[in-house]
Amino acid sequence: MSDETNNAPEFDVNVPEIPMPEEVVNQEIADDFQAGFKFAFIGSGQGGSRLAATFYKMGYKRVCCINTAEQDLTHIQVPPERKFCFGTGGAGKNPAVAKALMVERKEDVLDFMRRSFGQGFERIFVCVGAGGGTGAGTAVHLVDTAVELQKALRCPTEKVGVIVALPKISEGKKVSVNAYNTLKDLLFLREKGVISPLIICDNEKIGKMYPSLSVDPFWDTANMSVCSLLHLFNTVSVKHSHYSSFDVNDLKTVFDSGLITFGATPVHKWTDATDISYAVRNNLKNNLLSGGVDLATGSVAGVVIIGGVSVLSSIPQLNLDHAFDQLNRMMKPGNTVHRGIYRGNKDNLVVYTVVGGLADPLTKLDELKKHGDLPD
Repeated sequence: MSDETNNAPEFDVNVPEIPMPEEVVNQEIADDFQAGFKFAFIGSGQGGSRLAATFYKMGYKRVCCINTAEQDLTHIQVPPERKFCFGTGGAGKNPAVAKALMVERKEDVLDFMRRSFGQGFERIFVCVGAGGGTGAGTAVHLVDTAVELQKALRCPTEKVGVIVALPKISEGKKVSVNAYNTLKDLLFLREKGVISPLIICDNEKIGKMYPSLSVDPFWDTANMSVCSLLHLFNTVSVKHSHYSSFDVNDLKTVFDSGLITFGATPVHKWTDATDISYAVRNNLKNNLLSGGVDLATGSVAGVVIIGGVSVLSSIPQLNLDHAFDQLNRMMKPGNTVHRGIYRGNKDNLVVYTVVGGLADPLTKLDELKKHGDLPD
């Protein structure tokens, strides 16, 4: 053996000093409040991004938005690093364009969601506008991507929430066709158990609930209608009540039930035993945020009654029980109604309702089909 061999160094490569990038720790992102569940939201397209941005404004910090047009992200009120454009010039109301881009850039979108959400959340909500090209074209693939991320992070559920905004009929035939096809696809995924909850924000119905709104505040009001009610149930589920509490497990049964809808019923009279139940019976259907749903198909519900201290101190418990029983009778046999009664900071009385396990909104589907001139 030669001296050269005997003197050979013990290492193979003389590595120069190369600056290494710092390891990025994917830390948990905290919301601005205490609630029953830690949700993450991704908005796609203008309609979906507005919904997601509304949640961000309310204090949910696991929020991000995507679009196929850079200019459509400009006025979305979330931090710049939470916006991702994966196209050039938009989809032009053509879902096929956005779908192809989403398939091509799926891994980029997945990484973007992972960075934006961090760790420690429990369920992702995909927010889309069903009438536009980007929202409609990405909806199904975003759900699949969200399922994949939840599995990778070992979230407590693989079910993905979806909030879908349906357009006003006046937005045109093409938009109605997009909305019909998107809603059908989402209802199919609901039926397979992939999506839960599925929440429909029906802008046609909301427009009739607030007929005097001008153009500027309409979209904010429509978005706040659904976002604020989801937020109310999420936050009240961890609140102490002097009377009876609606808890996290109650809320979970509703969120795991498939198609759900929210409603709010102001009560102006409560002296007689049937005043509150009368208000629920006559106002709830008109105040639901989703058109075409049939409460008689609902299997589970949450009802939260919030009143001022002086108001609740003057109402017999029996009158409140009548209100809970009224909703029970409006739903299908064998249903479950979870209830809560809370003191609020306003001197009024409001019944807040979330109903789940609903059947397909056939009336709404028929309306979209008709206005889109789709064949039977």
